[in-house]
Amino acid sequence: MKNENQSAWLPDLENGYYKNPIIHADYSDPDVIRVGADYFMVASSFNMSPCLPVLHSTDLVNWTIINHVSETLPYEKYQLPRHGEGVWAPSIRYHNGEFWVFFGAPDEGIFMSKTTDPFAEWSPFHLVKEVKGWIDPCPFWDDDGQAYLVHAFAKSRIGFKSKLQICKMAPDGLSLLDEGMMVFDGTIDHPTIEGPKMYKRNGYYYIFAPAGGVATGWQTILRSTSVFGPYEPKIVLHQGETEINGPHQGGWVETDLDESWFIHFQDKGAYGRITHLQPMWWEDDWPIIGVGDDEIKEPVLKWQKPKVPSDNQQIQAPQTTDFFNESKLGLQWQWRANVNKDWYDLVEGKLRLHARKGFSDTLYDIPQIVTQKFPAQTFTATAAMSFKPTNDRVTAGLFVGGFSYCGLKLKKSTDGLEILHYTGQHADGKTKETEHRVGHVDADVIYLRVYVNENAECQLSYSDDHTNYRTIPDITQVTKGQWIGAIMGLFCINDGKNESDDYADIDWFKVE
Repeated sequence: MKNENQSAWLPDLENGYYKNPIIHADYSDPDVIRVGADYFMVASSFNMSPCLPVLHSTDLVNWTIINHVSETLPYEKYQLPRHGEGVWAPSIRYHNGEFWVFFGAPDEGIFMSKTTDPFAEWSPFHLVKEVKGWIDPCPFWDDDGQAYLVHAFAKSRIGFKSKLQICKMAPDGLSLLDEGMMVFDGTIDHPTIEGPKMYKRNGYYYIFAPAGGVATGWQTILRSTSVFGPYEPKIVLHQGETEINGPHQGGWVETDLDESWFIHFQDKGAYGRITHLQPMWWEDDWPIIGVGDDEIKEPVLKWQKPKVPSDNQQIQAPQTTDFFNESKLGLQWQWRANVNKDWYDLVEGKLRLHARKGFSDTLYDIPQIVTQKFPAQTFTATAAMSFKPTNDRVTAGLFVGGFSYCGLKLKKSTDGLEILHYTGQHADGKTKETEHRVGHVDADVIYLRVYVNENAECQLSYSDDHTNYRTIPDITQVTKGQWIGAIMGLFCINDGKNESDDYADIDWFKVE
């Protein structure tokens, strides 16, 4: 079934095959489960709000965002951007008729949330263990009802890494019952082993765990006949001769027709950690992931789609374009800190951004930028904005990038609006931002546009009629942010000392 809203990246080739990545956007550290005919995926969200996206598919290829586990993180410090902190590497499981999500916040501890309906409200984040440096938790309920939690360590917080630990956990998931036992040390042969996902099959306990680092690593499988080991390691997937670097960290899922599949990420710089789907088999009670003649397999670029009961699959991808006709902000939008409802309204089919104080001299640390992920390798994004500020301390515009960023600002002038082109660079804890005037407009609606090419090079343009665009000749190659890919966003900010009632209305935002 064709999707009327054509996305910038569609993995379904409509001939029984798909291409990787299945999501060309920054849904990093994915984990996946199947419940009945439905598949659910979660991913890291770090400092962004709402937190911890939940995606849904019926065929493992076509995905949409259906929810977020929580609107905010439960700490006051997240009222401002805490780049790279927050939700790290969640896991999702279905147990006793409930959906469970666990994640580690590297500075706060291990959290859990659950629900009986992943499309509806999830329980408030529950702090399972207050601890610094424990990350990437995954729950596991054994056949006898005993529950466990496997996790990794963040060297930046606790002083060491490359080790995995298992703790006994209360079956209700609310607390850990001991201080844990180290079950694997990958320091020598599997450095930076982390992101563990635990399973049981044919009497063996398995821990699927990435090693070797985000951009260059491989997928390790650990196997044992006992929960606490000893575990035998085996590398099953690596880049090999392909262009898919670091193919690792994800989850194993079985279809209801007994096919096995593995979802993982690839670090693609400014585009973030994009999502791939690999075929998987079992031989001698070891998983075989990907293809190739060697013992360690390589990822596929194209493969036959998973077999599912229904052939009537909708061709779709995570949402991007938004006409703001709903009563709630679209699920594709996230803020760079805990969202404040005072920042925006949805008014008569428009997104209204209120000119609140910015809290920072540069856009890098502004919380109230409403953002989306880069959705494809090459795309164009356009915003239709109405803006009539009463003073020159209020600006509105378009933001694109991460550590290196660029965009367009609108600012009051004597006879309309000035168009400012700005660039910024954050490095070594400092941000340098420059801007210069590139034009002037006097129109009810101004169209701001960015074209992104395959190297994350951005060319900006603007128009007062959506037909004739004036292109900014300067091109900026944007980069990723702290643990996240580059983003594109919209803002309306008051840089003055006094409060302002000014606002910018966004009529629509289109991605093509």
